[in-house]
Amino acid sequence: MSQPTQTIGAAVEALLLVAPGCPHCAGVLEGLGTLIKEGALGRLEVVNIAVQPALARELGVRAVPWMRIGPFELPGLHTPAELRHWADLAGREDGMTHYLADLLATGRRAQVAARVQQDPALLPRLVELLGDPRSGLSVRIGVMATLEELHETGDLLKGLADGLAPLTRHQEPRIRADACHALSLTGAPGILNLIRPCLDDPDPEVRDTAADAIETVEQAASKP
Repeated sequence: MSQPTQTIGAAVEALLLVAPGCPHCAGVLEGLGTLIKEGALGRLEVVNIAVQPALARELGVRAVPWMRIGPFELPGLHTPAELRHWADLAGREDGMTHYLADLLATGRRAQVAARVQQDPALLPRLVELLGDPRSGLSVRIGVMATLEELHETGDLLKGLADGLAPLTRHQEPRIRADACHALSLTGAPGILNLIRPCLDDPDPEVRDTAADAIETVEQAASKP
């Protein structure tokens, strides 16, 4: 039996940064206060950065309101419904996947790349988004752009090959194509054996992407 939402939410903590003269801080504080009263949040810390500016500098915060609900950093004004949404997701195992998807869908890909570099354990979340047919075009493009950026940083992607391999057999052609390209970025041993079957894929885009991916891998292998 699943646990009640309130029991899960009680462990979620929130941090809110405010400042004098902020037109939206009071509304966000009220919304978070309601979640505390309802038990959707277990703890709320409020910091006035005019009095304690060191924390804002440490977190790189330049404008308020700014909040962190569980692991989610949320700048700017958020409605009570949005605050409740993120408090709920903070208590769920798939919450971070939803958060990364939201960052990508709203053009904040740089934050995703930075977060993944700080915590490589988040990389499988990107594979999960790539393999989800419900992921929108902006999310899919964002995932691929993030993987391409991380590819330049070293061997960070090598561990993704096992997660990407099943996607080359996904029923959706666009997912099979994306998986081929993503595999070419991993630099993992044996990836050509995972990509080559897609050369015979019934979809021409998948075949073309597989051919390009193989060429990319072979060119990388030939470099001294």
